[in-house]
Amino acid sequence: MSLPVLILFEDPHLLVVHKPSGLLSVPTPGAEGPTVLDAMREQGRKVFPVHRLDREVSGVLLLARDAETRTALEGLFRERALRKLYWALALNGPDRDEGAITFPILEEGAQARVSALGKPSRTLYRVNARNAGVAELEIELVTGRYNQIRLHFAHSGWPLVGDRKYGKFREDPFRFQRVALHAHALELPHPITGEPLVVEAPLPPDLAELRELALAPKRRTKRAEPGSRDRRPPRRGGNG
Repeated sequence: MSLPVLILFEDPHLLVVHKPSGLLSVPTPGAEGPTVLDAMREQGRKVFPVHRLDREVSGVLLLARDAETRTALEGLFRERALRKLYWALALNGPDRDEGAITFPILEEGAQARVSALGKPSRTLYRVNARNAGVAELEIELVTGRYNQIRLHFAHSGWPLVGDRKYGKFREDPFRFQRVALHAHALELPHPITGEPLVVEAPLPPDLAELRELALAPKRRTKRAEPGSRDRRPPRRGGNG
C-alpha cells in the first residue's frame, strides 16, 4: 500500500516531509497504524526520527538520513535553535493580538494536563484574523511538551477547532473531524553546513476548505491589520 507522504526537502543529510493527518510519525505504544517511517521504507529510504507530530496534525516533519545528522539535530532541538511554526483555528480566540502562554505541563502517558508539578512550557501566538467565534492563529512552539499547543489553548478557553481530546467538540459549530492544527514551517541552521534553512508546507485541502468556511466574509467581524512580512509570532527573548 502506497502511503501519501510528500518530500519537501532532501539532501545527503536531511529529509523533510509533509506528514498527512492520520499518519503516525513513529511507532507509538497503544496506537496502531502505518507511520512516516513505514512510508520512507516503502521508498527505500533509511531515516532517523528526531521529533514527532501528533497523529491528527499535518505538516513539516524533519528526519535525519544518518546517525551523525540525528545527533546534530537533537542538539539543535535541545538548544531551541529551531523555529517551529504552526497554523491553527481556535474557538473564541485571545483578546490580545499576540502573546505567550506559559502554563506548566505534566505529561501522563497518552494524556497531559496543566499542573504546578509540570515542566515549564511556552507557546507564542499571533492572531492573523478573527471572525464570529473563531480566530486564525500563527503559533510558535518554543518548548515541545506533549500536546502542548492543544492543551495550552484549551486551558486558556480557546480550544482548537476539531479537538476532541482537549476541546469541547459538542460546542464546536464546525464539527471538523480532526484538530485544526498544521505545522506549516520549520526554520533552522543546517545541522552540517550551518546554512539557514526554511521549509514550508502549504495547508492541505481539508484545512484550506475549513479556513475558507470559518473566515468567509459573511461571517467575518474583524481582521487583523496587515503587518510585517509574515506576521509571525515575535522571536523568543526577554522575560515576556
